[in-house]
Amino acid sequence: MRRTRPRYGEAAIKGLLLTAALVSVATTVGIVVSLIPPAVEFFRTVSLSEFFTGTQWTPLFADKHFGVLPLVAATLVITGIALLVAIPVGLGAAIYLSEYARPGVRKVLKPSLEILAGIPTVVYGFFALAFITPLLRDILPSGWDISVRNGLSAGLVMGVMIVPTIASLTEDALSAVPHSLRDGAFALGSGKRTVSVRVVVPAALSGIVAACVLGISRAVGETMIVLIAAGSTPEFTINPLVEMETMTAFIARAASGDVPVGSISYNTIFAVGALLFLATFVMNMISIRLVRKYREVYE
Repeated sequence: MRRTRPRYGEAAIKGLLLTAALVSVATTVGIVVSLIPPAVEFFRTVSLSEFFTGTQWTPLFADKHFGVLPLVAATLVITGIALLVAIPVGLGAAIYLSEYARPGVRKVLKPSLEILAGIPTVVYGFFALAFITPLLRDILPSGWDISVRNGLSAGLVMGVMIVPTIASLTEDALSAVPHSLRDGAFALGSGKRTVSVRVVVPAALSGIVAACVLGISRAVGETMIVLIAAGSTPEFTINPLVEMETMTAFIARAASGDVPVGSISYNTIFAVGALLFLATFVMNMISIRLVRKYREVYE
């Protein structure tokens, strides 16, 4: 056998891919390294028990309190509302596009749905403030007092924002299920709904879980919508009708202010950022375990 010619193009592509992977890892390491020193300096002054159990968050005021629970509660409430909108709508849209829509309809609807992902989040924020909140004031019962800025409108609009993420990735997972599974179910007399819900969806469960976790991460890390529509009042409450402040909104507000570098108020930005990074890291680890547990391998 003759010696093959060296494939310089393939080696170059391999080097570029390796560089891309190393850049991604280096970026993550850089984020962690930039967060750790100010966060450690912060926790030298503020105890962990005060930070994680305190219900007052006023690090930028003269009377300083460093209980992060108001920020965590607001983040969880708004994220929960967003998921109540995004997961049913996104999953339903994905099932329709994958199992029911004709090819011509799918070519039109899927790009149209993904346009929502390209709208700037600041536009979503003003949409929530100028349209959704007045609409909620009109349709909610008279006894429900809703603030101008509130968690409900922010959560609803955030849910609309992450629908394309969940729908697109879920539709890809459903489309990847072999048609032989569908044909076998149809041969046994199953209807379209039964095949979709009891055969295709369980077979694509790992991809659906990954799509939902990515949507959760997107919701937790969203800044502009909650900064504009939810407000900047860190109250420890689960009532979505009042003004509240999330972790990302606080980081954006404090970082854009006149906080002296190196002060305890400045270090709170990195402490909250480290908590946010840790939360998304834990969610991603849980996602990986779930994907590996429910992954289906087809030949």
